[in-house]
Amino acid sequence: MATVSVDGSCATPRVVLITGAASGLGWALTQQCHARGDDVVLVDRDVTGLASRVAALGGTRCQAIPCDLTVADSRDELAARVHVEVGRLDVLIHNAGITHRSPAKRTDPAVIRQVMEVNYHAPVALTHALLPLLQASRGSLIAVSSMAGWMPVPGRAGYGASKAALTQYFEVLRFELERDGVHVLTVHPSFLDTPIEQHALGPDGSPAWHARSTVGRIRSADWQAGEILAAIDARRAMTPMEKLPAFGALLWRVFPWLYRRQMRTRFGGELQ
Repeated sequence: MATVSVDGSCATPRVVLITGAASGLGWALTQQCHARGDDVVLVDRDVTGLASRVAALGGTRCQAIPCDLTVADSRDELAARVHVEVGRLDVLIHNAGITHRSPAKRTDPAVIRQVMEVNYHAPVALTHALLPLLQASRGSLIAVSSMAGWMPVPGRAGYGASKAALTQYFEVLRFELERDGVHVLTVHPSFLDTPIEQHALGPDGSPAWHARSTVGRIRSADWQAGEILAAIDARRAMTPMEKLPAFGALLWRVFPWLYRRQMRTRFGGELQ
């Protein structure tokens, strides 16, 4: 695996694969990895977006592989291309995700299945396909989860369930991969300024019509990307949680009745 110098640059280029790389947090991660000297594999279903991103990187030390992660054949093709064309993998970042804003009682189960497929089943399947390369490099495996996976957030039942499942899967995987030297990092962002919320699904699968409710500071994708890369360099198990969301998670576990009261006030619009 590549070493990292004190200034954050790579002595030997790492190969980093990032899903959802064409926008939001994925693009911020791609830019920062590329700037540090990594060879970046950009994965996204947005073919046009991928082409523009590769052009923005100057077409060097990067490769775009279009993939719909919810389609098994597309995932298999992606894994095969990485094994054959790239041949190495040091860092795998599961960033691609989707959310919804809709009360559970009015949300079509098909919407929940779609969210689960993107946020949970796809990362699990891709991890299984690419794990031999990470074992060979003793590399890093990163799952971008959410604070909604730690505590209930009104209007996000399917999203929270998918992120809770993702978190638990990779927490268990960390135990199982310790002897192989594979580093597993789970990331739990709070509220970020990224397109995921602009593309949130409504109860019938069409775009959500109402604005999201938030708590605390809305962070930039660039800031979150920097936190993730610092955690990878240090081979930490988690990125630091922000104080207010961390307090909310603690409140949910210690005084759930008080947490529910606060959330009814803060997220009242989500319950309408």
